[in-house]
Amino acid sequence: MPRNPRHDAILAILGVRRSVSVGELTERLSVSEVTVRKDLSLLEDGGHLVRTRGGAAIAEDRTVLRPVQIRRRESIPIKRRIAVRAAGLVRDGETVFVDSGTTCALLAEQLHDRDLCVVTNSIDVVTVLRDAEGIQLYAIGGSFRREAGSFIGPTAIENLARFHFDTAFIGTAGISESGVLSSQNVNEAEVKRAAMAAAGRRVLLCDASKFGARAFSTFAGPDDIELIVMDENPVVHQALRSLGMETIVAPATQKEQK
Repeated sequence: MPRNPRHDAILAILGVRRSVSVGELTERLSVSEVTVRKDLSLLEDGGHLVRTRGGAAIAEDRTVLRPVQIRRRESIPIKRRIAVRAAGLVRDGETVFVDSGTTCALLAEQLHDRDLCVVTNSIDVVTVLRDAEGIQLYAIGGSFRREAGSFIGPTAIENLARFHFDTAFIGTAGISESGVLSSQNVNEAEVKRAAMAAAGRRVLLCDASKFGARAFSTFAGPDDIELIVMDENPVVHQALRSLGMETIVAPATQKEQK
């Protein structure tokens, strides 16, 4: 379906507001209710939103939605190990995409003193790297999603198409037993797909507890990821490798093992 400026405007509004009425869209877009309803139907068919009585809501699973403020405090030692292991995959001089999410923000901490070009949709990554002298830092812009601390929407996707990444480091809300990666929000999933499409190598940062989980919107399958960096869990690693997904272990430190 060709790009439609009205569709972009509707998604931008939903990215901030979460929901909107047909009447308000009619007024803001200066079009008829019939046109707005047709636009909403097309966007719903594409998985971008969910029609509600008298309007539309952003497509996401509110039952499992956990704000980034909570996730920042969860499983920090495991996530830091994953971040340290992932940082070892990067060479100075490269251009990398760092996704939103708490593990990716911890990866940014590990990259702080490196000589790199970093592109991100994460406000936390921007905060971590804003004073890093060796980092060329680019934020892709777009609609700001407070629950995830991320920029999403059509502007973000358009801007990603202007880059090529040596590596894209991607987070996920869940990885199913068949290797399907998912996100809580359709717009988040689209940004992940756009970043992956612009990357020579796609690396998933994921703690083992997310294996077997599936969130609202899928964004990749087993063949779309070159490598998964994950904490120690032999059963999960073996399950992923049986799907043809390459994994590396972020081991616990001696202090943590005691």
